[in-house]
Amino acid sequence: MNADPGATTRRRFMAAAAERILVIDGAMGTEIQGRSLTEDDFRAGRFDGHHIPLAGNNDLLSITRPDVILDIHRAYIAAGADIVCTNTFSGTTIAQAEYDLRSAVSELNLSAAHLARTAVDEAVTDDGRQRFVAGSIGPTNVTLSMSPRVEDPSYRAIDFDTLTAAYSEQIDALVDGGVDLLLIETVFDTLNAKAAIVAARRIARRRGVTTPIILSGTITDRSGRTLSGQTTGAFWTSVRHADPVAVGLNCALGA
Repeated sequence: MNADPGATTRRRFMAAAAERILVIDGAMGTEIQGRSLTEDDFRAGRFDGHHIPLAGNNDLLSITRPDVILDIHRAYIAAGADIVCTNTFSGTTIAQAEYDLRSAVSELNLSAAHLARTAVDEAVTDDGRQRFVAGSIGPTNVTLSMSPRVEDPSYRAIDFDTLTAAYSEQIDALVDGGVDLLLIETVFDTLNAKAAIVAARRIARRRGVTTPIILSGTITDRSGRTLSGQTTGAFWTSVRHADPVAVGLNCALGA
């Protein structure tokens, strides 16, 4: 039986973390905004006939302007990043439905993973310093725990199985693209994160590759709770079964 390459990656990651503080890269969206891209950049010939405006769909740039995304990855590495995140924060069929680009999900995740992998491999070849590619998995624009309708608290915009299937498609493509880690990030609803965890575990069983997970929650106000009402301690208790290599909070309320 072949050894799980994900277990080897986990050992490499933990060994590197034991030697030094590992620095994750910064925001992708603000870097993209700084490039003053236009609608033409998001279409780039490939999507010229698309019936919905595409400016703002940053994930799509991994297909239409890969040079921009690769340059951003390289800049973060030059600044000292040890973990480079793929440009896939909205890389699910759920999130891409806003642009009617569900059919592009696998390709944009695969392209984004290849770009981050290219930048990291170049840097490792150049200086020998161990770095990692993290596949960015955002929370989507729906929530499993709460109703978007104030008049109907029982209503849900999506169900667990549908969200899990959407995450599965994304994770499959990220793993195909060669990511080292899965970053389930900006978790405002822990049930959404659990759907991503379930998807990752199912894919791990099918592929025989257990890609290590990082979890990053987000606190929405000064109460110190997630949008779905959990304290940080409750959040940790709810996700620790995923055995993440790291867990933390993002910069929603400042560093």
